[in-house]
Amino acid sequence: MDSLELKVLPDFVVAILAAAMWGVSLFTPHIQLQPVARMLAAATIALVGAAFTIAGIVSFRRAKTTVSPLKPESASSLVSSGVYTITRNPMYVGLLSLLVAWAVFLSSPLALVGPLAFFLYIGRFQIAPEERALSNLFGSEYANYRARVRRWL
Repeated sequence: MDSLELKVLPDFVVAILAAAMWGVSLFTPHIQLQPVARMLAAATIALVGAAFTIAGIVSFRRAKTTVSPLKPESASSLVSSGVYTITRNPMYVGLLSLLVAWAVFLSSPLALVGPLAFFLYIGRFQIAPEERALSNLFGSEYANYRARVRRWL
């Protein structure tokens, strides 16, 4: 299974899971919610997620380090300010939030398997290898950062 580490773009994982969630929602029972409440909740969750993702990308750009999730060993600096004081993985928090928002929009309880699958997949095949690479690059500085800031929220 190590062969999947750092091989699939997280955006692609989100797209596949979003499509699967939509497919599941077509054939499973829905929770009856007021359309306005459902749309407002989904939009709010999506906007919060988008804010996390954008803040993470902007922080990386300002630090002039790689944004590529497939090459964490190319990082030129450890970003630990801004949104990175809240979570070590704001871009993944954002993508997870988008999937949760999609599940709310679909109003299908079974669609929540999508965000759970993303959480498990990204943790194992993306975040764990990234953390190994950052430990190798930044040593005790990264260990101290990990001790201060949670992986997710």
